[in-house]
Amino acid sequence: MLKDGTIFIQSLFNKMNSLQEYDLSTCSLFDGMTNDELDEFVDKSVCEIWHIDKGERVVRQNDLIRYLILLVDGLVRTEMITKEGNVLEIEFLEPIRPLAPAFIFATNCRFPVDVIAMQPSVFYLIEKNVWLAEMMKNERLLTNFLKLNSNMTVFLSNKVQMMSIKSLKGKLSLYILENTTAQQPSFVMKRTQTQLAEYFGVQRPSLARTIGEMIEEGLIAMQKKTLTVVDRKKLEAGI
Repeated sequence: MLKDGTIFIQSLFNKMNSLQEYDLSTCSLFDGMTNDELDEFVDKSVCEIWHIDKGERVVRQNDLIRYLILLVDGLVRTEMITKEGNVLEIEFLEPIRPLAPAFIFATNCRFPVDVIAMQPSVFYLIEKNVWLAEMMKNERLLTNFLKLNSNMTVFLSNKVQMMSIKSLKGKLSLYILENTTAQQPSFVMKRTQTQLAEYFGVQRPSLARTIGEMIEEGLIAMQKKTLTVVDRKKLEAGI
């Protein structure tokens, strides 16, 4: 089984109606495709629709990948269990995103992470052989798939870089810099402090203390969930 959550596979009639609810053009997999092309693709390719309740697992780490799974509504969190038994948060995914696309055609094609619904979420399922056939017929779809996987490799490389930084202050500095620019120094933090602590693999009090120190040093400012970089040069120097 790929999941332990509440899953509702819709009837054919309801499925055809639901396929029109979500705008797949916002997903980088479908860049450059017209609405007519997308409608045709979805109608003939989506074999199931999952509805997952908040807090339920969509897939488990090491589950076999049988489908290309598209998150089309809701919010999910991905996490990995380390050899030491610790939970390492990887990222939050918002619609519209595929789950583990880089692993779908791997020799050992298994999910590298647990995927947990943070809100009631909806997924489209496309059989792997159908997805492969569509890419072989559509060069744009193939190019988008390769580009998406390349970007994922960059993300994982940055994740490894962050984990190699020993100090929590350095990790937090890198995280803040990745979410801001000199032109846009502020961003809204989607994670709670507890979730952010799990992302860094530390205890929440340690994270809260480090954030407080960075505010006192004039590196950042916080207003509710909005974090603003005050001194970018010092923040960069702290990595």
